Amino acid sequence: MANIIKYPRPMVTVDIVIFSIQNDNLKVLLIKRNIQPYKGSWALPGGFVHIEEDLDSAAKRELEEETGVKDIYLEQLYTFGDTKRDPRGRVITVAYFALIKSEDQKLDPKTDVSDADWFLAYKPLKLAFDHSKILDYALKRLQWKLEYTTVAFQFLPKKFTLTQLQKIYEIILNKTFDKRNFRKKIISLEVLEETGDITKGVSHRPAKLFQCKTKIGEILELI
Repeated sequence: MANIIKYPRPMVTVDIVIFSIQNDNLKVLLIKRNIQPYKGSWALPGGFVHIEEDLDSAAKRELEEETGVKDIYLEQLYTFGDTKRDPRGRVITVAYFALIKSEDQKLDPKTDVSDADWFLAYKPLKLAFDHSKILDYALKRLQWKLEYTTVAFQFLPKKFTLTQLQKIYEIILNKTFDKRNFRKKIISLEVLEETGDITKGVSHRPAKLFQCKTKIGEILELI
């Protein structure tokens, strides 16, 4: 059996990309570093994996320690291993991401960060390390996920209009859709059902309210 001690052992970190929708914009959660390197710079939440930790546990711990965000499902995104990505040495990072309702979370930065806040995902600040590259990849993955899953519906009330649904897609995909074509596509997928209700107390023509069918699968081609 080979002696693994003789092999170089790179350091391993986790970095977490958290998205949310606020004020009709897609936002990303960033932290301000309070240690070197890049002290005073904004970055993604994250840190080193402890020797006794699995990756998922490390990601959840670092996220809660640095931002206060907890009890959310994190999906593994990608592994970034450029040899020059960290000035401290050979560091490989495993990135995670999630799309959450930010109103359910209270930011409470601790440990080695001085601040945590939400920023426009499509117009981010200059980030430390290779975190801009990680964010770009996470945005692409989120767009892909939106096109093939029902993840967007978590930001809608139980009963919603087609205009509300279209708005969520436009925010996350950072593009606009033709109203008629969007509705035709969504209706053809047979994932929605009319509730029989309409919007009330509006100055314009009342709109039909829809809801998701209860037994649709998570994965489907939406757009």
